[in-house]
Amino acid sequence: MNITCVIVDDEKLARDLLQEYLQQMPNIQVLAEASKGKDAVETIDKLKPDLVFLDVQMPGMTGFDVLDEITHDPYVIFCTAYDQYAIKAFEKNAVDYILKPLDQERFKLGVERAINRMKVEQNNVGELLRNLKTENKTSYDSHIFVQKSEKLLNLPVEEIVYLEASGDYTILTTKNDQFVSSSGIGKLEEILNPETFIRVHRSTIININSLKEIEKHFNGGMVVKMLNGKSFPVSRTYAKLIRKKVV
Repeated sequence: MNITCVIVDDEKLARDLLQEYLQQMPNIQVLAEASKGKDAVETIDKLKPDLVFLDVQMPGMTGFDVLDEITHDPYVIFCTAYDQYAIKAFEKNAVDYILKPLDQERFKLGVERAINRMKVEQNNVGELLRNLKTENKTSYDSHIFVQKSEKLLNLPVEEIVYLEASGDYTILTTKNDQFVSSSGIGKLEEILNPETFIRVHRSTIININSLKEIEKHFNGGMVVKMLNGKSFPVSRTYAKLIRKKVV
């Protein structure tokens, strides 16, 4: 599969090294580079790369600020000299977190992880679309055990507004509260009714009954707005599923 990418790093030597490594990888196309956070946001949303190589510390904005600002939902590999942000990076659903100085073999492993995840998620979307074309009478869970402080609660799934991946855990938001599940978002997706719960990108699933509106942007992007005011960008991987269901 052909992969497009953008390199974001304030150090020219680091960008040049990434370019050198990527030029040796088949089917990887570098669309652009950015040295500042603001430029990175504009570049990523304009070019919509499959993959972004992202530094943490940059002038004006951090790599995490960039992820908060963009509407596009690329796969992300952090390449940084700072090891203390790894947990936060994986909470942002990063594919990998590679420390500088970059080792070429370690870098290749990170790219391979990204490609493998893309293939798996594309296959999952294809399977979901096929399921929508057939009558599916499988029973789905009506309740999920979740944690709140020291308590384990049996939460009715109809109360869930949306689910967000947080590392190996999942945050479930209801109208008035938030809960934690020790199950990953992919595992929860398997037990939720796909007629009601739709994945809008790899880290978020929404309850369609809590959907207020869908914004279509001039650049082809989509944003879903929930009844509680929360908004989520729809990645192009899952846009086809959204259109099939509600548009």
